[in-house]
This record gives sequence, C-alpha cells and structure tokens, in this order.
Amino acid sequence: MPDKSKETKCGFVAVVGRPNAGKSSFLNWIVDEKLLMVSHKANATRKRSNVIVMHEDAQIIFVDTPGIHEKERLLDQFMLEEALKAIGDSDLILFLSPVHDDLSFYEKFLALNKKNTPHIVLLTKVDEVDKKKLFEKISQFVKYQDRFLDLVPISIKKGTKKADILGLISKYLPASPHLYDSDILTTSIVKDIYKEFILESIFEKTSKEIPYFSDVVIEKVEELDNLEKIYAQIIVDKKSQKGIIIGKDGETLRRIGKRARSLIEKLIDKKVYLKLYVVVKHNWSKDKKSLGELGYDI
Repeated sequence: MPDKSKETKCGFVAVVGRPNAGKSSFLNWIVDEKLLMVSHKANATRKRSNVIVMHEDAQIIFVDTPGIHEKERLLDQFMLEEALKAIGDSDLILFLSPVHDDLSFYEKFLALNKKNTPHIVLLTKVDEVDKKKLFEKISQFVKYQDRFLDLVPISIKKGTKKADILGLISKYLPASPHLYDSDILTTSIVKDIYKEFILESIFEKTSKEIPYFSDVVIEKVEELDNLEKIYAQIIVDKKSQKGIIIGKDGETLRRIGKRARSLIEKLIDKKVYLKLYVVVKHNWSKDKKSLGELGYDI
C-alpha cells in the first residue's frame, strides 16, 4: 500500500503502435504475468484492455490497444476506433516503435493524436541491431524531439530494467488517488481472458485468413474446487473455415484446445476442462448486428 503521507499518482497510459509492434508482449513483460493475447501475426488484439501496475506511490493503468492500421472490414473499423479512443482518453501515451521500422508509422500516429496527448517513444527490439544502427535510428527522431517527452531504447529480452521504465512513466502521471486496489492486475473479467487465450491459440495453430475470420464466445464457466470447466464456441465466417479449424479427424481443434488449456491452467493454477464447438456465422466480421452480438459495438 502507498504511504498515505505522500502524494500519490495515478493515470491511464495508452500503449499504441502499428500492428505487431509488440504492445501486448511489452505489457505481459512489465506486469510479469501473461494476461494478454500475443501472436506473431498482425492485428491479434481487437479490444482495449487494462493492465494495472504499482510503482512506488504511482498506480499506472496501462491500456493495451489494437494496432493502428487502415480500415477495411467493419471489424477493422472497430479496432481502429478502439486505438483512437485510447489515444484521446489517456493521460500519457507510449508509442512503441520497433527499431527496424521507418518513421512513417510514427508520423501517422502524430497525425492521429488530435489532442496532442503527451507521449513517450519506446524504441523496441534494440537487441537486434548494433550500436551504429541504433544511433542512426535515434538520430532520425531528432527532428521530432519537440513532439515527444522522451525517447527510450528498450529490449524486453535483455538489458532493460522494468523499474526504469515505470519510474519514467510515473514522472509524467498526474497527482491523483489510486483508482483500484493495489493487488488488482487487470480490469478484464476472467471470461475475457479465457476468450483471448483461445483466440491466441487459433492464431498460432491455423494459417492464412482463418484467424482473422474467427472469434470466440465463452458460453459457460463452471468453477469447481480442483477444476475449471469452460465451454466455448469458435465462430467462423464460412463452412470451409469450420473444416480447417476442426482439421482431419479433429486434430487441429485438439491442438487449439490443448494450447489454450495450457495457457489458462498457468494463469489460474488449476486443472481445466475445455470444450470447444465450431459454429459458422456467415460474414460476421462485416455485419454490424453480428459484430454487436460478439461485443464489437460499431
């Protein structure tokens, strides 16, 4: 608990960047717990979610966001709006810029930051380049140095101390009472986390367009003393996609279930029974009503 004799800080910090910039991986690292879906495929994150971290007398409410990308389907429009709402509503923004990227992604972010919310640039994956390349990349940001508060090279694999990042963020947060109990790590309900882990497993175990035309509905959760029983639907766009998800003799569906079950068991430290069904809902990602039923309000 924070020392009540000291001034406390609290604020919302949006974590933004292009698709597949490593936003969810960064947040899982910073909280030292796997709470968010991670995939090497782009546009895995679809909704905003909060991850809460305490640092000394500051409570930092990180907001994970979908990647900033062009609008195509209605689902893409929802995802972009989620990112824009986070940018507009936050007290501070962390813009994640992989060291290999050119500045076009950052320039697009600047154009979208209509309220000029203060931001820090985190130059990520710096362990993948030598010092010369890193200096060259930092030099490219010099012309925008009046736009950002700080530019910090980081690597979540080695070298970067979480306390340094949290201390820097805390410096820019407003004085405020804490909004949540200090032992809360996320505002997401457990069903939403289960959904994300199943969807992550679909991204990992299927290819091409299948992950992008799939979604998950948690139908029921039964909490027993030594067992969590989860019943979930996997929603797909076409009958042919249902066949791919299930696979020959159900093999692909079993692999999806095995991976998702393992992720959930690590989170809740309990055995999990996971029953998955595959349901076809034609053009769900393009239909406003279907998206609303799945929790994507356009």
